[in-house]
Amino acid sequence: MKLLYQQMLAFFGVIAVTLTIVSVLFIRSTTNTVWQNSFDQLEQYTDVLKDRAVDQNTYLINSQFIQNSEEILAKQNVHFMIYDATNTARYPNLPGGGGAAQAIASKYWKQLKKGNTVALPELATNPQNGKQQRMTIYYKPVFLSQKLLFVIAAFAPVENIQSSIQQTEKNLVVAFLLSLLVAIIVSYFLARFQVNRINRLRQATHQVAEGDYDVEVKFDKKGHDEVAALADDFQDMVGSLRDSQAEIHRQEERRRQFMADAAHEMRTPLTTINGLLEGLAYDAIPEESKGDSIALMQKETKRLIRLVNENLDYEKIRTNQIMLQKQTFNASEAMHDIVTQLQKKADDAGDKLVIQADDDVEVFADHDRFVQVMFNITQNAIQFTQNGTITLSAKTGYHQTELSVSDTGIGMSADQVKNIWERYYKADPSRKNTKYGESGLGLAIVHQLVTVHGGTIKVTSELGKGTTFALTFPDEETAPKQAPITHTK
Repeated sequence: MKLLYQQMLAFFGVIAVTLTIVSVLFIRSTTNTVWQNSFDQLEQYTDVLKDRAVDQNTYLINSQFIQNSEEILAKQNVHFMIYDATNTARYPNLPGGGGAAQAIASKYWKQLKKGNTVALPELATNPQNGKQQRMTIYYKPVFLSQKLLFVIAAFAPVENIQSSIQQTEKNLVVAFLLSLLVAIIVSYFLARFQVNRINRLRQATHQVAEGDYDVEVKFDKKGHDEVAALADDFQDMVGSLRDSQAEIHRQEERRRQFMADAAHEMRTPLTTINGLLEGLAYDAIPEESKGDSIALMQKETKRLIRLVNENLDYEKIRTNQIMLQKQTFNASEAMHDIVTQLQKKADDAGDKLVIQADDDVEVFADHDRFVQVMFNITQNAIQFTQNGTITLSAKTGYHQTELSVSDTGIGMSADQVKNIWERYYKADPSRKNTKYGESGLGLAIVHQLVTVHGGTIKVTSELGKGTTFALTFPDEETAPKQAPITHTK
């Protein structure tokens, strides 16, 4: 069964049950009200007769007054009877000595003697002739000096009451049928409204399944129900899928670029080595140049090893396959060693290396990895700075060592700063063939190493003015323990 019909049946069922309950309650309430109004009328008539139907001094029945009252109420078919204290009918005087008049039933007579009125609805015995007839009877006792004096009975056929009730029921049935018709129409439109919203979500789901992540499903905020909440969650999911897909494409593009760069970087030294080996094999290289050729091959081989090692380092760090040998050592001395190693490269670029640190600044870290971090950042600064100044600073902070590397180089844009930690990313692709930073993995490795130490690294940069890397390493007291190593195949 289609959801539309299921929704229709659900809405229609709720409305139909509600209408049925309301109708039954209304009929019962109306019926009770009609009967109660009839009893109230008979009670009013008996109240009028109470003081005038029987002379309380002579105990004689005022037949003429009662007859006049019956004539006035003839259209309502209301009649009266008077019973004395012995449950004997004293009015009307029926032919044959009144033998046909029936006494009040003993269970009702006991109630009357206690001073209680008695009202009998629907099928009852006609007090005048003893026949079963649908009528209303109202008995009212009259006392004098706490003694039962007489009982007034007012009765009337129920045809008028029944006709009123039946007419009310007929009108209600017509209204009920019309309401059911309206309920069917309303149920259809309500169900159609809900199904249309679900169909919109269904159609959007098919579009997403086909790779279209630009779908948009929005419902009216005024009627924000569960379906609208589902649409919001669906839209959030589509947004996440769209972002994930974009990230996948971006990473794939970076991977392809990296493979092209790696292939290019490997091809150049391999071509050089292969040419030199062929020259040596065929004795095409002069004896005095063989030493230079061997030195060149060694240089190109180291270049290949560096490229491979950077990739291996990144994967090991990323998969937590390194064990840090943390210790407290002098950070200032390590920074001076790094400056010494990179001084020639800085001179070639026309850069000045400056250290701003006290001689006793200590850091708690893996010595080799700390040197690798600072070396990569400083080397990156040299690569992007020409005829400028690169400043390395270190100081002791609160439970941490604070370091920074600032340069006056070309700087970076906001987008470049945002992506700088990503693998294969190069802020300046035009420099990908320089002898520093061939793979684009240096800063990605730096970020991973600092994170493994429990430290932080931030970068601020402005195009044309320079870049600053700010790092922190927690001290031995607050540094986190080495995470468990997970080996991957």
